[in-house]
Amino acid sequence: MGCLRRQLCLGGNRALPFVRKFKHREIETATNGFSAILETGPRGTAYRARFADGLVATVRRTGGDRDQEKESFYRELQLLGRLNHRHIVRLIGFSEGHSRFLVFDHMENRSLKECLHDPLRTPLNWRTRLQVAIDVAAALEYLYYFCDPPVFHVSIDSSNVMIDANFVAKLSDINVISYDLKRATESNGSDFEDQVQQRRRDLVFQYGVLILELVTGQSPGGEGELVQWVQEPGFACTMHRMVDADLGNTYDSKELRNLVIIARLCTRPGNDAVVSIPLILRYLQGKLANLGCETTSE
Repeated sequence: MGCLRRQLCLGGNRALPFVRKFKHREIETATNGFSAILETGPRGTAYRARFADGLVATVRRTGGDRDQEKESFYRELQLLGRLNHRHIVRLIGFSEGHSRFLVFDHMENRSLKECLHDPLRTPLNWRTRLQVAIDVAAALEYLYYFCDPPVFHVSIDSSNVMIDANFVAKLSDINVISYDLKRATESNGSDFEDQVQQRRRDLVFQYGVLILELVTGQSPGGEGELVQWVQEPGFACTMHRMVDADLGNTYDSKELRNLVIIARLCTRPGNDAVVSIPLILRYLQGKLANLGCETTSE
């Protein structure tokens, strides 16, 4: 633990100049005595926080007091603090001590899951849903293809996709792969690369399920009903009946078909790199650009 902790907590926090160190009492005051709970889950309890300087943030309690958990916290802090992408929820700061916290940008519109399934929310329009798909793909490309070493991992579902005030989608709950695993595989580069490729394949499948949720407005379900539907030979004949009723007739039929076909390819059994996140991203970016041109010309 010593090396990472010295880098982060001594010498003015030189290792992470853009990550702010908060005092425990600042966290407690900002969260109204830890009563402003947003959610409680496997990754810890999250709170809405308003600091004295006006900063509104999401604070997540993390880890316990054991040395191993402390080391994990400092490792996570060191790595998450280096992430810099428009479509990843930004780490603002941290607090250490008996209780440890990570402080992130607050997402005003909460999760994509709430935007899609809360009946009190204004439904997301078609263009916004297409943009969300692009935003998520851009974040995944950054995490899995541009970060070196590839030590980050995230499970893709609508509860991990956050929406800011401008309806820009950002990935949250990013995990850092255990260094023990990495050390164990460094001696055999092909094994580590195989694991990276497997994570990418799993990611493609999860991304396809997310697209189906964006299109239909339905939760994926434990039995995989949406995946079963899109893999049926006659899926195209029932496609329009599966579209989220909240969209009415405001969607583009060609774009719908393209998006559903992407989901079909992503969730195909035994998917062997037929599609990849970078390939999907370039395709969708082109489609959105074309959609913008058509809207402007009308």
